Amino acid sequence: MFSSSLGRLRVVGFLEGLSFLVLLGIAMPLKYVFGQPEAVRHVGMAHGLLFVLYVLLVIGAAVEYRWSLRKAALAFVASLVPLGTFWADKKLFREEK
Repeated sequence: MFSSSLGRLRVVGFLEGLSFLVLLGIAMPLKYVFGQPEAVRHVGMAHGLLFVLYVLLVIGAAVEYRWSLRKAALAFVASLVPLGTFWADKKLFREEK
């Protein structure tokens, strides 16, 4: 899975999507409901790093596989929507034959 840029993108996309869900579903409620901001600090940092890596990998894959601007834009927008990277993995990132 790590041998191709698309494989790396799929792994990072999964981790980025998971970190986004943990940030929204666990860390933010801990901060705003229970007054514990520490979770947002740590999960937010991890999510930010994964987001930047995801965007760089999308750009790399788009260049390598000669994706259309529409496909590359969809891959980017997917990272802004909860569960979006999981959708992108299923619809956009499967190995091209």
